[in-house]
Amino acid sequence: MNYCSHCGHPVRVAIPDGDNRERHICDHCGTIHYQNPRIITGCIVAWQQQVLLCRRAIEPRRGLWTLPAGFMENGETSQQGAMRETWEEAEASIAIDDLFMTVNLPHINQVYMLFRARLLEPRFGATQESLEVALFEQHSVPWERLAFETVTLALRHWFADRDAGQFIQRMADIERLGDGQDGYRIRYLNAD
Repeated sequence: MNYCSHCGHPVRVAIPDGDNRERHICDHCGTIHYQNPRIITGCIVAWQQQVLLCRRAIEPRRGLWTLPAGFMENGETSQQGAMRETWEEAEASIAIDDLFMTVNLPHINQVYMLFRARLLEPRFGATQESLEVALFEQHSVPWERLAFETVTLALRHWFADRDAGQFIQRMADIERLGDGQDGYRIRYLNAD
């Protein structure tokens, strides 16, 4: 951020009085600009023993497979956002069962809230956001063509919980490895 969105004057980065983090501060109008993580909400949508996946028609990761999910909008609940995203990406009508997994990605300022949901009828289709939408059994999931680590993590747990006959709500952090290493580290905050 270079300029204040309230008055248009230049901003500086500093720690405001009474705070402990650097913020963008406008000395002209006194506005402190807080930047907070973005919430991604979505669903693991089941139909019988299958899950619904969408092949992305948009960047990032165009052409790869993902769960129907996206940024939560102002004025909606996380469940409403998950249902909206499922409709926007897959034209699927669903019923949400419960929160399944919360994943923190502090290195990109995102928090994923993924719900378990049921397809109300086996009707769905591609949209402007999806090149293709399909149901997958565990053995047919395109594991090497999944768009995001959060999707891989959530699907692996969903299938394992389904096979065990009990779904466990999880919370995890995915942290980028430092010191020039490639990859990520997953740290569970409750189960596992």
